[in-house]
Amino acid sequence: MTMTNLRRRRPDYTQFLKVLRREGRPTHLPFYEHGYSMGFFKQRTGHDFADGGLANPAFWPKYVDFWLDMGFDVVPLEVGPNMWLPPAHSTSGSVSRESEAHACIRTLDEFERYPWPEADGYIDYRHFETVAKLLPDGVKIVGGVGGGPYEWATVLMGVVGLSLALFDDPELVGLVFGKLGGLYQAAHRRIASMPDVVATRQGDDLGFKTATFLKPADLRRHVFPIYKAIVNEAHQRGKPFVLHSCGNLATVYDDLIEDCGIDAKHSFEEAIMPVEDFKRQYGARCTPLGGLDVDLICRGAEAEIRAATRSKIEQCYADGYWALGTGNSLTDYMPVANYLTMLDEGMKVAG
Repeated sequence: MTMTNLRRRRPDYTQFLKVLRREGRPTHLPFYEHGYSMGFFKQRTGHDFADGGLANPAFWPKYVDFWLDMGFDVVPLEVGPNMWLPPAHSTSGSVSRESEAHACIRTLDEFERYPWPEADGYIDYRHFETVAKLLPDGVKIVGGVGGGPYEWATVLMGVVGLSLALFDDPELVGLVFGKLGGLYQAAHRRIASMPDVVATRQGDDLGFKTATFLKPADLRRHVFPIYKAIVNEAHQRGKPFVLHSCGNLATVYDDLIEDCGIDAKHSFEEAIMPVEDFKRQYGARCTPLGGLDVDLICRGAEAEIRAATRSKIEQCYADGYWALGTGNSLTDYMPVANYLTMLDEGMKVAG
């Protein structure tokens, strides 16, 4: 268990908002992460909530302290949707079992029989209220729904099932995304309306190393209208929006920024587009967040991690519009001490 406390500065969520809005230079370098694993959480805090997590009331005070003890101004919080799934079923051959494990919508009849949740019960909003009551002065929430519309479409239809249906039954694909879109919009409307949520976010992994999973035209038809709607829910309430998405999105960045209206982008991989390259190309229109190589944090020596952190700060924080963090998330196999080294260096260099 690593107990190093990085509460060396007074938390101030308005500094993170300056980063997202690209308005005014922050007084210190904010930190941001999209996700964490329970393994990392246990290493850091000494507490294991793998058996209950969100359902355990004792988890939430530890969760808030987990972020504050590392010097964060905002607490990231996503709550997964209440979506029914059948028991996992196995497949044979070359098809990935995981990608098809819960597929349950392959026909119009299955779509109509699926027990879709009501919009008000799509996620458990009480978790946001619980966390809000635990926040000290100067700290707020960046909140969203766990798992994005593309990801949930692939869960419900299967990766193979969705791919085939785009050609064989495009009407069914449209119905699935239409239903998901209504649920996501309703959830983001309610989350964005919460006074202790100062920005909303959505994770939805759209690609792999060389391209997007779906053709850009299919993303524009089915996925991006949902993004635009949930971004609008945030903007109508004066709050910025963060998109986390892995993969090579070069062919759709202009869509995401100009049409969907995202304010910030998270998840950067050195082999695809280093965060500093995104900063140079899109930074005037969209704030990059994080970008420190996960492999380096996991396996690098202290001097290497500090040098890489300084380099990213020099390239991405000159104008003040960037937040320090990993390129993806806090994993089970990431040494906590290495991650804290990165944050410590950020504080030393940029306050």
